[in-house]
Amino acid sequence: MFETLQSPAADKILALMQTFRDDTRDNKIDLGVGVYKDETGNTPVMRSVKAAEQQLVNEQTTKAYTGLAGDPAFADAMIDLVLGDTVPRERIAAVATPGGTGAIRQAMEFIKRASPDAAVWVSNPTWPNHPSIIKYLGMKLGEYRYFDEDTCGVDFDGMMTDLGTVAAGDVVLLHGCCHNPTGANLTLAQWGAVIAVVKDRGAVPMIDIAYQGFGDGLADDAAATRMVAESFDEVLIAASCSKNFGVYRERTGILMAIGRNADDTKLAQGNLAFLNRQNYSFPPDHGARVVTMILTDPALRADWEEELETTRLGMLDLRQQLADELRRLSNSDRFDFLAVHRGMFSRLGTSPENVEKLRADYGIYMVGDSRMNIAGLNADTIPVLARAIIDAGI
Repeated sequence: MFETLQSPAADKILALMQTFRDDTRDNKIDLGVGVYKDETGNTPVMRSVKAAEQQLVNEQTTKAYTGLAGDPAFADAMIDLVLGDTVPRERIAAVATPGGTGAIRQAMEFIKRASPDAAVWVSNPTWPNHPSIIKYLGMKLGEYRYFDEDTCGVDFDGMMTDLGTVAAGDVVLLHGCCHNPTGANLTLAQWGAVIAVVKDRGAVPMIDIAYQGFGDGLADDAAATRMVAESFDEVLIAASCSKNFGVYRERTGILMAIGRNADDTKLAQGNLAFLNRQNYSFPPDHGARVVTMILTDPALRADWEEELETTRLGMLDLRQQLADELRRLSNSDRFDFLAVHRGMFSRLGTSPENVEKLRADYGIYMVGDSRMNIAGLNADTIPVLARAIIDAGI
């Protein structure tokens, strides 16, 4: 049987990570892997997470299974974080998932179960796992323009034109904040226009929100998701705790499904639980319980919010430093977009050939589409990167 298997295409980001590890140069810079790093290059455990874990070790009395949907307290805490009081709780179904990726996968399974002929529309570009999962499940895939390579901002006119062709019943996948891989975000006014066209087409919105708190703050980063939630009868939301709580390896995520009424939501809840059962049965609990403890304990939450805000401001400072240094070296404003982008990533807007030149000649690693992890920089490496970008003729 095994001999009939075909080798899957290599994951470009994972392959890049291995190439970086194999590079023996002392001055190499890793801007490829999508994890937060502090000024020393470490991905730290947050203070509140350590405190909650210690408390959990001392107080937890069982490792028995949770329910198929996970701990209800986790769902309540995350719904409050993402949606606040935008939508009545009885309209929201939710299941815990293994990370944000698990939430995306379960959302696609849910869409396929509810509407097998629906196409899922994703931004071009988007996080590579979005189209990969959609294609693997044999679902229809649509793309809408999003990034303008010349301005390194949102191609809003192209986006609106493409969304105007979406069919009734299709699903439009939108990034709630800190667009991955570009870092270019819609304004709230543009979100309003997107909501209008998606409603007009009779499509269902789905939000992927993986970086809440990394862009403009917890509330501001949730603003667009809340606008969508209050504007539609049905919405899917996949949220990740990997970045804003730093619990990458604990695989902590949640899928929410907003229904038009309590009866529809109850039906959605049953189907989400069924899909969890078919995939992994009971979701992992450790990370979810730690997150719940932090969000519901005033002292832990205050410390978490303080550290998250320090992280966010640090990334904004790195962006500004890089933009300023490139402005100085280039004597132009063509890289000022880096300070406008939000989140961990920015897309430089250059060719794969130039990305390879940066790797081969300067030991600077970024994804082939020129996505770079801003959090992988520090005060020492910013001048090195800026000089390499200019010398490479980008």
